[in-house]
Amino acid sequence: MNGSTRSARGALVTLVTWILVLVFFFPVLWMFLNGFKPESLASSVDPTFIFKPVTEGYQLAMDRGMAGYLQNSLTAAVTSTIISVVLAIPAAYALSIRRVKNVENSLSFFISTRFMPLAAIVLPLFMIFKTVGLLDNIYVLAVVYGAMNLPVTVWMMRSFLLEVPFEIIEAARVDGAGMFREIVRIVLPLVLPGVAAAALISFIFAWNEYFLALLLTSSAARTTPPFLGSFVDGRGQFLAVLSAAATIAALPVIIAGWVAQKQLVRGLSMGAIK
Repeated sequence: MNGSTRSARGALVTLVTWILVLVFFFPVLWMFLNGFKPESLASSVDPTFIFKPVTEGYQLAMDRGMAGYLQNSLTAAVTSTIISVVLAIPAAYALSIRRVKNVENSLSFFISTRFMPLAAIVLPLFMIFKTVGLLDNIYVLAVVYGAMNLPVTVWMMRSFLLEVPFEIIEAARVDGAGMFREIVRIVLPLVLPGVAAAALISFIFAWNEYFLALLLTSSAARTTPPFLGSFVDGRGQFLAVLSAAATIAALPVIIAGWVAQKQLVRGLSMGAIK
């Protein structure tokens, strides 16, 4: 294959890549634009690209109390992420470095809990929380999210820990390092990108969760996804204010991904060869 052929193929791959990026990005761009349109233009059948931007949609979203729903989402996502990561690190450590018996069975059990549909567990959870008076509690919802995301976090953390050179761990043990010091001082600094990747994935899952938030909360602990669904009712779809609210709801995840992008790329690539 000569140089011109390779260059033409590279240009074709680049063109196709940009087309795919634009196709996937366009709905997000359209949502962003609709957030700055008057409701009449946003709901119009004919698409409008040139318009005078207004902030009415954002104002209406905030007037409906969106700040409180964002705070609930942030509390639930951050708390559940801390729970899942803190519990996943020692579990993954036991499944990778200091291996327990029947590792494969333990891993299968962890991941099998994700196969159960949420519709099968929401009624028992609802009855339990109703009996003990913990419905519509943001911290209870965070614990549920943490338990729900724990299996995926354990699997991710295990793949990262498997790449830690065992010679380093053996040297630490020879120097007299105990298990706690081995995890905190030796292992964790080596897999911090993986921890960041697992934490971000857990945060995104909790931030976007809709079903449990809708059925286990009513007002005090209601999060952003059910709030967004409230803009679609019998009177119609309020696309301008819905697009504005969805743009605001997407910002925390976008900002978190942008801040942690280097760690995220390194972390997700750590387990790629396993």
